[in-house]
Amino acid sequence: MGEASADQAIRRFLATIRVGDLCAGTVVEVTRSGPSVLLDGFEERPLGVVGSLDASWRRRSAEVAVVGQRITAEVIAVDLDAGRVWLSMAATENPELWAFLKRLRRGEVLAGTVAAIERFGVFVALDEGPGHPVYPGVGFITYPELSWRRFEAASEVVEIGRRVSCEFLQFDTSNGEARLSLKAMRPDPFLEFADRVTVGQTLRGRVTKLVPFGVFVQVEDGVEGLVRLAELASEPVAAVEDVVNVGDEVPVTVMDVDRGRHRLVLSRRRA
Repeated sequence: MGEASADQAIRRFLATIRVGDLCAGTVVEVTRSGPSVLLDGFEERPLGVVGSLDASWRRRSAEVAVVGQRITAEVIAVDLDAGRVWLSMAATENPELWAFLKRLRRGEVLAGTVAAIERFGVFVALDEGPGHPVYPGVGFITYPELSWRRFEAASEVVEIGRRVSCEFLQFDTSNGEARLSLKAMRPDPFLEFADRVTVGQTLRGRVTKLVPFGVFVQVEDGVEGLVRLAELASEPVAAVEDVVNVGDEVPVTVMDVDRGRHRLVLSRRRA
């Protein structure tokens, strides 16, 4: 079979496969990136790929599959251009949890209890659905999704045992988690601020952080803006510490408000 004919045959085969289908096949290779699978119905070359994190939520891929092993996995993506079917063995290993997470829709509100606080995020034990085979909770909140306001530690926002209601963002298939947002349940203070402020308006704020290229100034609770080095004073500034310190109250003029990127540009010099 010529290369062009082979590509057409692959495309025809892949066109029959949909995300959510269960595919069976034989493992022909296991690498660090995961097992390669010769799918039933297409024996010319292996088209199935199981990512290392999609092999199992409990074990490493090398411990889950061996060459010659027969597997059944769920399709999570089909790449016609690359001629690949991305599979999840974790889906068939944890069918009840997978089915629960697949039913969730973005924007849906889920309730639960904070089960653990880690340096990379917060686990939430959800009221509904099964538990997680590895983690203390199926729900997971990354630090940026905890609060609109600046904080140094997650314990400033939540504590273990606290009841929370969060907005569902997405199903993390690699970890079997429901990614959640706690801050989405509160009004966005930046957008509320942007509705009231105008460019050129002068405000007073508190310096919250010094960086080599300027300073951050909090003008309202949950709203901070950047004063760049050139806008700190009328004279050239060698170091921000020469002009202001954290905690200083300073007047600032609004230079720009970017609602889409939540960016506020300020000037102390023009104030």
